[in-house]
Amino acid sequence: MVRLTFSPETVDAFDELYTLFEQHIQARPGCRMVRAMKVPGHSCQRATLSFWETQEDLDAYRQSTLFGEVWPATKALFAAPPEAQSYELTGDVSGAIFEA
Repeated sequence: MVRLTFSPETVDAFDELYTLFEQHIQARPGCRMVRAMKVPGHSCQRATLSFWETQEDLDAYRQSTLFGEVWPATKALFAAPPEAQSYELTGDVSGAIFEA
């Protein structure tokens, strides 16, 4: 999960950028799901949530041409550094990586 903070002038640009790239990220090998969410009470914050089969799948995405397009464009819109956390699911979903 990644919490992102934008300025009032750039938050709409992020929403548009996310819409443009969501299906491409979702199509990456090992990506089970990717979503952007509004943070209640914080109109200029968003959180992205993604589920990956393995750490290697997530790492491959982070080294891909797609990430090379998405991340710099997103980073240029930030009003504050992003806050990222990763988790491993327990139970009947062995090995899945959840990046919050």
